[in-house]
Amino acid sequence: MKPIFPLITSVIVALWLVGVAILSVQNATGVSLKFLSWQSIQMPVGVVLAFSAGAGLLAGAFAQLLLNQSE
Repeated sequence: MKPIFPLITSVIVALWLVGVAILSVQNATGVSLKFLSWQSIQMPVGVVLAFSAGAGLLAGAFAQLLLNQSE
């Protein structure tokens, strides 16, 4: 049963990336992110979604590594 988990995870991530790609094609308007006094440059919504997805995947991977080390 263990070898099927990476396959399921890969399929879920692939479907999610397809969804991000579809959204990025449909929303090509520029947006800028604002946080406190910091403001980013204008960039397409798809680029923001891709960076957010990548940051979330990396944060999740690091969190699992840290949680597995404490056990």
